[in-house]
Amino acid sequence: MARALRRLRERIGDDSTEHLTALTATGADAVAACNALGLFVGEGQRLVIVDEVERWKAPEVKDVVAYLGSPAPTTVLALVAEELKADTALAKAVAKSGEILAYDVAKRRLPEWVAEQFGRVGAKADADACRALVEIVGDDLDALTTEVDKLATWAAGDTIALRDVEQLAAGRAETSIFSLTDAWGRRDVGAVLRAAEEILDRSHRPRSGELMRVTASLVNHVGRVKRCQRLAEQGIRAKDAAGRLKMHPFAAEKAFAQAGNFSAEELAGAIVRLAQLDAATKGGSRMPADLELDRALVDITSRT
Repeated sequence: MARALRRLRERIGDDSTEHLTALTATGADAVAACNALGLFVGEGQRLVIVDEVERWKAPEVKDVVAYLGSPAPTTVLALVAEELKADTALAKAVAKSGEILAYDVAKRRLPEWVAEQFGRVGAKADADACRALVEIVGDDLDALTTEVDKLATWAAGDTIALRDVEQLAAGRAETSIFSLTDAWGRRDVGAVLRAAEEILDRSHRPRSGELMRVTASLVNHVGRVKRCQRLAEQGIRAKDAAGRLKMHPFAAEKAFAQAGNFSAEELAGAIVRLAQLDAATKGGSRMPADLELDRALVDITSRT
């Protein structure tokens, strides 16, 4: 939302913009600003932004609804709300006279949203890259859009891949372990070890704390893959299992594909081996924790 408003201000110009808040401005104040601003800036388009309009009471809303019936032709009125139900008088009036832009995206749809943003700027990123960007940056839409713009500029028309995101994206969320679980699912021992080292190096946490987080994440991931394997054996497809497992459809597809690379015994053994790793890194071994992690990753990834 902040990015959209910034672009709107840049297009119209700060000299032609007035920024109000419903905390101090009434609906009548907003209407007056729309009608009077032209007296000061002359010809051209003008912008009035009003924040937190969900705070307006019925009289304020009534003034704005009446204005929207016959708005100033050269003024853009941007009403900003954290949440505004579609059946309110203000929302209905805006929908009738202008356009409602919603900046809320369900977390499970964020990778799809990221792919759409790449498309808007003429770039293309594969599904793994979009998912990794969400895991690295988090669910802040402004931050994601900033990273999309940066990656699109860097790619210069080439398809953006997972490795590009891992190397270039600025992490704001938990350090992503997607590269690690993806390499494990391919049974690529070398890639697993490299991914684990990169995760530990990039983390803002103490190395011991990050190692425990990686172990816990791997336990959860292997458990999900094991559940997917059982469902696949029952003839259930990934897209049908996604809702049952509360997983994004893309993540479910990935997990089902990874399940096909392991036997049931290997997955059960991996969970046991990760439990042993957890105990070893919490004082159960005299070896360095990093070495214990590497040994466990080799054990659960390599083919027996």
